[in-house]
Amino acid sequence: MFSRVNSLGLMGMESFTVKVEVDISGGLPRMDVVGLPDTAVNEARNRVRSAVKNTGFEFPASRVTVNLAPADTRKEGTVYDLPILIGIVRANSHAITADIDDCAFIGELSLDGLVRHVNGALPMVIRAKKAGFRSVFVPAANAEESSVVEGIDVYPVETVHQLISHLNGEELIAPVRFSDYEKSGEITLPAADFKDVKGQAEARRALEIAAAGGHNVLMVGPPGSGKSMLAKRLPSILPEMTFEESLETTEIYSVAGALPPETALIKTRPFRSPHHSVSPAGLSGGGAIPRPGEVSLAHNGVLFLDELPEFSRQATEILRQPIEDGKITISRANASYTYPCSEMVVCAMNPCPCGYYGHPTRECTCSPLSVNRYLSKVSGPLLDRLDIHIEVPPVDFERLSDNSVSECSADIRERVNAARKIQQERLKGSPAFCNAKMTPAQTREFCTPTPEALTLLEKAFNKLGLSARAYDKVLRIARTIADLEGAAVVDSRHISQAVQYRRLDRKLWQNG
Repeated sequence: MFSRVNSLGLMGMESFTVKVEVDISGGLPRMDVVGLPDTAVNEARNRVRSAVKNTGFEFPASRVTVNLAPADTRKEGTVYDLPILIGIVRANSHAITADIDDCAFIGELSLDGLVRHVNGALPMVIRAKKAGFRSVFVPAANAEESSVVEGIDVYPVETVHQLISHLNGEELIAPVRFSDYEKSGEITLPAADFKDVKGQAEARRALEIAAAGGHNVLMVGPPGSGKSMLAKRLPSILPEMTFEESLETTEIYSVAGALPPETALIKTRPFRSPHHSVSPAGLSGGGAIPRPGEVSLAHNGVLFLDELPEFSRQATEILRQPIEDGKITISRANASYTYPCSEMVVCAMNPCPCGYYGHPTRECTCSPLSVNRYLSKVSGPLLDRLDIHIEVPPVDFERLSDNSVSECSADIRERVNAARKIQQERLKGSPAFCNAKMTPAQTREFCTPTPEALTLLEKAFNKLGLSARAYDKVLRIARTIADLEGAAVVDSRHISQAVQYRRLDRKLWQNG
């Protein structure tokens, strides 16, 4: 007796179709699973056997062979429990009479026949739609995230008995429907607001520019000057997520198993702030079965690295390629896994080990050698990839005691949203969605400065010794400043302001 059931597999962010073939033949009772299964897939034998018996069906007292095709692709996780059970019940007792050739099944089983949550349901349902399946049956716990895929019926399954009753037309399961994106839940803005920040007008302006163009930021200043406070308020002025950005971010969290319960789509930009003791694998992603790391979980949001020199050099150097490419590839002996990681990288650090180098009122106790050693923990290539460099000075008593309220995040966010809409219209049809992600060709096309601005940029380039990468970044920052003003061209005012955000690394690192 033979049966074939459709399922889906996952390798990183990429999903693929799997044919679960079940053959029941004579011989001593035994169940074998072939097709490059991992340990979790092999353990499905015990879960499926108990679930079949506890659901009221008879497990075959014969030899059962389960093949997961294609047999040369590694199969991982517990997602195949449900299709294996359906295949066995269908082949052994013919208790399922429906035609399921255009259906796919995913889900983990408990011993009593309950269908449990699996990771990566959203990318698998997307793949099911592309493969032409009419219906896909998922665990009820995955129904919300799976419902965002249009053009395919998604059925939430709580128990095996419920699923089989549906397939036989006895008690039908209603497919889940996704409400309109604009109505699928309110956007929850962070409670932290820029109105709480005293002083720091220059840093606030720089973060507004960074949010408007998606630029990376480095903040340098003494302890207590407000670097972390500013960074934690950055999400409150970031632009609203588009549906495409929300879907990409939700896919990553689905694969990582970090999607909040009963969440269809993540509509608030992620803010990830790993501790400086994080391992390179924790930052980039990894493990025996590589999962997304902090750099991918911050996709379309903010990755905040506080006390940057305290991170291990190996961990921070991992960021160099992902910052440029917007994706990270983790290679293992059996496969390579690629995860997107296009986010704003925001870093904060002190100017020296004691924190008071250059402080106007407190004396630095560090030797010149220790200052240089501390600064050298941050490499030049990483610095060059951080678009905007800000010096955050200490706030004096007069500003701290001032009871006047600073501009709130909502007002700043309006300007940021307006600038992003200009960029989205300009970059329509390309993978880039903001100025920071423009290609060199787009930079030449959309960031051409006026003759006076070009002369100013030439002087700054020669005097500061900017790299070719820094040259492009200055142009993109200037374009963002122009967008905030609603200006059509990049003039000398925009260039001069952009250049000043590239001077701090020359002041500290080059001059020692």
